[in-house]
Amino acid sequence: EAARVLRALRSLGITRTVMMTGDSERTAAAIAKQVGVDRFFAEVLPEDKANFVQQAKAEGHTVVMIGDGINDAPALRSADVGVAMGKGGTDVARNAADLILTDDNFSTIEKAIREGRGIYENIRKTILFLLSSNFGEIITMLAAVLAGFPATLKASHILWVNLITDSLPALALGMDGNDGEELMKQPPRKSTDTMFSHGGLSCTLCFGVVIGVISILAFMAVPYEELLQRQLPVNLSSMKKILEIEWILNKAQTHAFTVLGMSQLVHAVGMRDVNRSVFRMKHFENLYMLAALGIGLLLQVLVTEVPYLITLFETNRLTLGEWGRLQILSLTPLAVHELLCLFTAAGQKQVRAEEVH
Repeated sequence: EAARVLRALRSLGITRTVMMTGDSERTAAAIAKQVGVDRFFAEVLPEDKANFVQQAKAEGHTVVMIGDGINDAPALRSADVGVAMGKGGTDVARNAADLILTDDNFSTIEKAIREGRGIYENIRKTILFLLSSNFGEIITMLAAVLAGFPATLKASHILWVNLITDSLPALALGMDGNDGEELMKQPPRKSTDTMFSHGGLSCTLCFGVVIGVISILAFMAVPYEELLQRQLPVNLSSMKKILEIEWILNKAQTHAFTVLGMSQLVHAVGMRDVNRSVFRMKHFENLYMLAALGIGLLLQVLVTEVPYLITLFETNRLTLGEWGRLQILSLTPLAVHELLCLFTAAGQKQVRAEEVH
């Protein structure tokens, strides 16, 4: 299966394959031709293999070394990823390697790459979701304090939001199935790449700002509407003054609290794939996310409708009209997600058109 696997690896962006063997040049040439190896070295010593790996790393390549014998151990240890055979390999090779192929099947490497990319993608989007959500909470609190307004959220509100968003939705993202074929089309990551590479930082900042802004808008809308109803002048000073009334402040905090929680829940749905429209996602392939969304929304409703929880969290009961407005506002992260997907798709079409031209 080596020839087929080598072709598959090339399609994954692993473009250079080198065979190093202690066998004669004639034998090495015959095998290299049969399996389609790019380059081969024959009659090499163990130190030659290790030196070649170190030289390739010095040139900026990410190196995977596959071996099974004692003479492969130095190179296995020097490589970025050392892979040893589990059945036919020696104990020395297995101890020096990072990964062990328990079935001694070369094609397992392709499966390992697919699985590895899926695991990394799930870890990445879970971390970006948590960071962007927490960044939104920071903006919500910090903006009000800097502007001289009362706190937009109580401590209990922040703890509750973290309970319903940092738990089940984050776990659901970590268990997401991903689009394996799409992941396999992407080029290998560089060793210098971080979670914030390839748009990760801009994604975190963008959605953090969006969540923070809509939460602040929900908070500010309450004193604004109250001033209009009382036919009082609408300005920052009068808003601060009217927020000194306890029930109005509680109502404003309830609105901000509700939007903050619900917006993070819907944001988790979009984070399943930041490059794909939510209308094209296969939502029933991740029932954990649907369950997390349903449970989170139910808990958020209970905290503003159950008398005991209303007293405990100092919230206000919301009318149906208020629920409708707050739900629409909470969908803003998904609206931003859709816009970004449109821009990304348009950019990719332009790049393909330029390549064809």
